[in-house]
Amino acid sequence: MLSSTLLLLNLGGQEVILIVVLALLLFGGKKIPELMRGLGKGIREFKDASNGVKRDIEESMESKDSDKLNSNN
Repeated sequence: MLSSTLLLLNLGGQEVILIVVLALLLFGGKKIPELMRGLGKGIREFKDASNGVKRDIEESMESKDSDKLNSNN
């Protein structure tokens, strides 16, 4: 997954190393795990919310389909 993300951003190895070094300089070694943990929680919450919306849409579509079938009988 990391390689596909890097290909999407069109970054080479040197650019990635530069970004990592800059992140270490800006935030320090102790702060980066906290930042990544927060990022992971945010991504997980976003996925959960999008799955909830998808589930709600599918349930409403199924209820409309069942209502149509019941009205036709």
